Amino acid sequence: MNAATLDLRGEARARAFDVSGYPAALFPSAIRTWHARMVNEHGSSAVFEALAGQLAEASFPPELVEACRGFADEERRHGILCGAVVEALGGTATASVPERPEFPLHRDAPPRAAALRNVIHICCMSETVAVALIGAERLEMPPGPLLDLLTRIYADEVGHARFGWRLLEQVAPELSSAERQAVERYLPVAFRHLVEHEHAHLPAHDAPPDGEQLGLCSGLKARVLLDETIEEVIRPGLRRFFDC
Repeated sequence: MNAATLDLRGEARARAFDVSGYPAALFPSAIRTWHARMVNEHGSSAVFEALAGQLAEASFPPELVEACRGFADEERRHGILCGAVVEALGGTATASVPERPEFPLHRDAPPRAAALRNVIHICCMSETVAVALIGAERLEMPPGPLLDLLTRIYADEVGHARFGWRLLEQVAPELSSAERQAVERYLPVAFRHLVEHEHAHLPAHDAPPDGEQLGLCSGLKARVLLDETIEEVIRPGLRRFFDC
């Protein structure tokens, strides 16, 4: 795949983020963590743009389409905020970003079911996990500018997850048998992809001492929380509408 350059230096430096008072010995690890977040958050904007287009194509209400486009704007802002942390810590808010995989349109399913597959995967699964992980991180982070920043991101992610669950509440009862079966066929694939994606991005070790101050999470605890979120939140939530 061809790589593109993501350059958020201008917008990130304009934020003038203050990291005085944080443990400088952890800055190199924190730069790597927030740099990865910068790339991931900014890249999520394209996912929501594509989802907005798919919802429009499947004749979902315009307000839902516009909400998704708003989520794309929020993800871009998240990328800039994470880039501001990178710059403040002494890193550079640029990255070589591989071309993203093609957005799955699920042409094997009816249009409405195809869109719901992506709503479930993106909002009800990935964003719900993000809410759990960021929420846990916020509980351990001391008051300060980093906590304020993380809280802004957290609030948006809560909105993204709620969007998916509320949409399911509206649409799932109306599905035809063929649409429902098309969604249910996809759920094992979605769960498997969710776990693989999260394990690939979570650290494989515990957090360093005082790491919570800079958002350096324990990958071991995060994996436990991931499993709990799937089994106690996501799967029961989907079982309200589907066999999974």
